[in-house]
Amino acid sequence: MRAEAPPPERPALVEPAAPAPPAPDVPPLPRLAAFGDLLGWASERHAEVLPALRAACAAIRAKPADQPLGGAGPLAVRAGAMVPICVEAARLRPGRHQAARDFLERRFQPVLLGEDTLTGYYEPELRGSFANGGAYTVPLHARPPELAPGRRLPDRAAITAGALAGRGLELLFVDSPVDAFFLHIQGSGRVRLPDGRVLRVGYDGQNGHSYIAIGRVLVERGVMPREAVTMQSIRAWMAAAGPAATAELMARNPSYVFFRLLPDLPPEAGPVGAFGVSLAPMRNAAVDRAQVALGLPLWINGRDPLAGAPLRRLAVAADVGGAIRGPARVDLFTGWGAEAGERAGRMRDRAEVYALVPR
Repeated sequence: MRAEAPPPERPALVEPAAPAPPAPDVPPLPRLAAFGDLLGWASERHAEVLPALRAACAAIRAKPADQPLGGAGPLAVRAGAMVPICVEAARLRPGRHQAARDFLERRFQPVLLGEDTLTGYYEPELRGSFANGGAYTVPLHARPPELAPGRRLPDRAAITAGALAGRGLELLFVDSPVDAFFLHIQGSGRVRLPDGRVLRVGYDGQNGHSYIAIGRVLVERGVMPREAVTMQSIRAWMAAAGPAATAELMARNPSYVFFRLLPDLPPEAGPVGAFGVSLAPMRNAAVDRAQVALGLPLWINGRDPLAGAPLRRLAVAADVGGAIRGPARVDLFTGWGAEAGERAGRMRDRAEVYALVPR
């Protein structure tokens, strides 16, 4: 596996109405906070974030000390700054929440990043086959060898019509063009074969065309109000509209994603994020790496769309996404399975976000 992959799409289904992030040459000014300012901090199960932090540390300790992990201006972090923290994190025992809390408060300084849209992403499961035929006719394509930075390949409509056919790029065939479309958005997934085996697929490039949110298209057409757009509402519209209208809507997004098989990823592990580590459900998140360093713990104060209750928790920045832009813009990995998909599909609320930066 590559240490770091290019960002998968995983954009919002409709772009959130959020303030524009600061220009790239104007780094955000940190607003120092106290741990007492973090609503819910005292009741968090702090030790539960340690596996995600240790996984990030494994990636960090493999890098040169002066290698940037991301972040802008005063929030820029290099690998060397995290190494002593990683050494101590490795010695902490599981389940010792007070010890983990003491460690986090001693080693990190909370910095308020601001308030922005909190979205979720998950690892979907599709039905597929290596053979093209019967129910399985929708290809998942491998990365074409001519794909290179700055080069545009055929758009989604052309590829769907067969622009890459006959080249042996088909990794698998799945039984639903809609499921394949949403797999492109999530960036990774599981494919269950007819014999019951489950294969893992991961993002391996994109055709160079800009992403267009189909939720925005439906809003512009007056089909549904902006606040009603979720993965579930879009799927319901597709089911009612039929295959032709669904194909036309999906073609409005010219971006197309290529995949690779991940044979060494065990079923109990999450997909691999941009930091090269397996993602932990509800404990890892995608951020804008230009603003927030990968490997840093985050404190998220948002809302759980399923329970309707506050969602206040620690997560570690370990992934990126094509539409995750701005210091407080966070995409929380919710896991895999039906509940994870429901939560991710409905998660689109404002949240307050802090980064915990090395003292």
